[in-house]
Amino acid sequence: MEKKKRYFLAEEDIPRYWYNIQADMVNKPMPPLNPATKQPLKPEDLYPIFAEELSRQELNQTDAWIEIPEEVREMYKYYRSTPLVRAYGLEKALGTPAHIYFKNESVSPIGSHKLNSALAQAYYCKKEGVTNVTTETGAGQWGAALSYAAKVFGLEAAVYQVKISYEQKPYRRSIMQTFGAQVTASPSMSTRAGKDILTKNPNYQGSLGTAISEAIELARTTPNCKYTLGSVLSHVTLHQTIIGLEAEKQMEMAGEYPDIIIGCFGGGSNFGGICFPFMRHSIKEGKKTRYIAAEPASCPKLTRGHFQYDFGDEAGYTPLLPMFTLGHNFAPANIHAGGLRYHGAGVIVSQLLKDGLMEATDIQQLESFDAGCLFAKAEGIIPAPESCHAIAAAINEAKACKESGEEKVILFNLSGHGLIDMAAYDQYLAGNLTNYELKDEDIQHNLDEIKDL
Repeated sequence: MEKKKRYFLAEEDIPRYWYNIQADMVNKPMPPLNPATKQPLKPEDLYPIFAEELSRQELNQTDAWIEIPEEVREMYKYYRSTPLVRAYGLEKALGTPAHIYFKNESVSPIGSHKLNSALAQAYYCKKEGVTNVTTETGAGQWGAALSYAAKVFGLEAAVYQVKISYEQKPYRRSIMQTFGAQVTASPSMSTRAGKDILTKNPNYQGSLGTAISEAIELARTTPNCKYTLGSVLSHVTLHQTIIGLEAEKQMEMAGEYPDIIIGCFGGGSNFGGICFPFMRHSIKEGKKTRYIAAEPASCPKLTRGHFQYDFGDEAGYTPLLPMFTLGHNFAPANIHAGGLRYHGAGVIVSQLLKDGLMEATDIQQLESFDAGCLFAKAEGIIPAPESCHAIAAAINEAKACKESGEEKVILFNLSGHGLIDMAAYDQYLAGNLTNYELKDEDIQHNLDEIKDL
């Protein structure tokens, strides 16, 4: 029998609804709080920052299915469905009896899964009559996606890119500028938040928390401008569930069902995107799938953070979110997986982890690049440094299957390609990358500073 490598859906089979897992959760996420009043947020509290429909989606805990607007679905057809791929080459390289599949989100126009939410957010902003959007970006995948989506819907985009990534990844900056976006290294002197941070620490290389503060400040002080976000918040993860909904249909085509599903983890959008549609079967039908979030050992909020209310940004502009956090004051190491350098986890993932419905593992930087290079040699795709964390976790599970002799089905999300991250691979291949060790006392010191929030 001929071995099938890739599984595609016809355009008419691209999902017409996103899946909202909050509706099916037994324990709903605790409410975000207004930091001034400590009262639960209402959608209208978010209207000054986000498009109104996105604000409603953020706090929607009742509707399991939210219709994808036709204009967004038409743009999805430019690159969806993305292929589900059987990783025969990786299986062979590992000598494992496991069946390994990956969802290849790297085939989008900007090379990552981020476009799934960027198109939706830009559409809702345009529909509301907004003319300008602002955002933050780490490695630049989200900034590139938002820049393109803004252009599609006729909006002007301003992007604050974390300074270390701005310098490490100049071609991502060029991509954003090609699509017409204004890109600023963060922290900058263009906002009060940026000035305050640079006054305290003139050589600070930035973090996603810093860039979020600057982007929110710009949105608040610019007429007809809304802020958009690339991960963490619930409405972003909602849009990403198109990944898992497609994968569900494609796994059926392959005649298998995953025992283990893995996503790399920064704020939670690509992890939730691949896992949540499958997780509904675990919640409602008792399916025994394992869901593993693979985060960097240098930024381990799920494995070593603390569950509490915390700000989503460094300056304290966001609502207080119930999350696993290292503290919004946490300064992450300058690893090359820039999209994972974030101090907190989304509220949905945080609740699911508390309830034991998922698990987390932390991956050292060198292990992640080892895994990425093995995957590249076996499958011909150079993965983004972020995605390398998911690949490393998948390899570890496949090796465990080799030891036990079990033929488990492993599915992971290849969230993006690494063709614009070759400077990181250059450093790895030259032996210039290192692992970063976080001391327990350093984490505790940060958490002590925010314990009274």
